[in-house]
Parts: sequence; structure tokens; C-alpha cells
Amino acid sequence: MDGHNDAPETGRTVVTRKSDRELVVTRIFDAPPRIVFEAWSRAELFRRWWVPETLGVPLRACEMDVRTGGAYRLEFGLDAANSMAFFGRYLEVTPPSRIVWTNEESGDDAALTTVTFEERDGQTLLTLSELYPSKEACDEAIQGSAAGLPEQFNQLDALLAAGF
Repeated sequence: MDGHNDAPETGRTVVTRKSDRELVVTRIFDAPPRIVFEAWSRAELFRRWWVPETLGVPLRACEMDVRTGGAYRLEFGLDAANSMAFFGRYLEVTPPSRIVWTNEESGDDAALTTVTFEERDGQTLLTLSELYPSKEACDEAIQGSAAGLPEQFNQLDALLAAGF
């Protein structure tokens, strides 16, 4: 993860620290925005690519009401006693170009996530931006959840290539 802006290439995830509080991830997917948007907004597709396989932890629950004002809840874990939930609300959903949501499981360290889907000659430039309330929360995310994004995006690429 570096601080300079690279133009993403198809199939290459670029993670940039835009400021003390913002992390930006870009990748070009070989599918049109409406298809990539579907993979982010339909629970049955999202659950097939979201968790990095190398984690070895299944996604036990995936509830997504992807609309402005809707909510989501994702639960990871080997069993109910050893699980972790991620949840929040969708603040803005504009198919097939934009999804904005809260990450409420982190309490005061919660990030605001914005994902945009931009048409690029039949492909999609996906930009994921996470704005954290503090430098420390952003630092922690870089070491934690953001580290899995390249693998997650590879899994999304495979799902898109398979045509769902």
C-alpha cells in the first residue's frame, strides 16, 4: 500500500492511502457496471465472493436489503459461539453506479464506505472509498480488513468470468 496514485489495470487491485482518514481501493473488472453492481447488491452473489478463502471462515449469514434506507448484516464464523457480525445501513443506492453504507459494528471507529461503478469501454472501474473517523481507525483497517481486498476482488473476478 503506497501513497501514490496508480492507474489500475484490469485484474489489478490498487490500494491507496488518500489521507490520514481515507483509504481508496480501485480495480477494473472485465464486465459492465450493471453486472458488477449485481454482484455487490444480490446476497446470493455477494456471499460467493466477499470472504477471502484463505481466511478459512465461512459467511454464516448474509442479509442485504440494498436500497437507500435498507440495512445489511453479515456474520462470519465457524459456529454461532465463535462468530463476528458486521452490520449497517445503506445511505445511498443508485443502480448501477453507486452504493454508500455505514459500518456500525465498530461503534465510534465506524467507517463510511462508498463504492462506485464507472463504465470504461465495456468494463467497470470500481472505486471503493472508506472514510474513517480517525487516523488510528484507518491504520487499523489497513492492517486488517483492507489487507483482504485484493483476494476478495480476485474472487469477484472469478465469479464474473464464470457468468455467475
